[in-house]
Amino acid sequence: MKTHCPYIIIFHDEKIIAVNKASGISVSADRWDESKERLDKLLEKDLKIKKIFTVHRIDKDTSGIVIFAKDSITHRELSSAFEKREIKKSYTLIVHGRPSWKEITCDLPLVPDGNKKHMTIIDKYRGKESFTAFTFILSAGNYSVLEARPLTGRIHQIRVHAASLGHPVVCDGLYGSAAPVKLSSFKRNWKGDPQQERPLLSRLGLHAREIILPGSQVFTAPLPKDMSSLIKQMEKK
Repeated sequence: MKTHCPYIIIFHDEKIIAVNKASGISVSADRWDESKERLDKLLEKDLKIKKIFTVHRIDKDTSGIVIFAKDSITHRELSSAFEKREIKKSYTLIVHGRPSWKEITCDLPLVPDGNKKHMTIIDKYRGKESFTAFTFILSAGNYSVLEARPLTGRIHQIRVHAASLGHPVVCDGLYGSAAPVKLSSFKRNWKGDPQQERPLLSRLGLHAREIILPGSQVFTAPLPKDMSSLIKQMEKK
């Protein structure tokens, strides 16, 4: 039986690998469970590469673009660029509610809480500076599509900042509600069978869409089918 591959290679040369990651797989070692399947080791195996270097991470349940380095020099250069905020990232997210703003920047300081749920919390005393710029795209029912541009890279940053604005990411049981998104919840005059209705989205509605490396090298990861289908239905209203 053929299994689903949890990634698609977008770009691959002698220095880097750009991958569109599926939701549900960790980028590298899970700090709480090292036995779980991880993307870096899977790529090493599939591409027959002795070692690849993790440059940055996105959450296990977030889909989208991830960059790996193939040598230590490239890894050091890209890691430095991330630290200096020379690399730009853009995310697409689906959230609860309808923002009253077109654009807003959240600057609440964040720190890992260390609890059993491995949450990140807002803490103005212990938290590190964190900035996320949000742009409103569209709404349907009580859901909205936003673009997020994180200027810092804290754990769960976009999810926490979105929730702090009153608009948690859909299907996010950690900072909001894990309930799936169904067409009946926003489609006017929906006449289907509630018992037979399948969710349009049942995983975290967050996708790393684009990354711009130094030198204006741009990589884009198309939306996965579940998020793309949901947004198309939202556009129809």
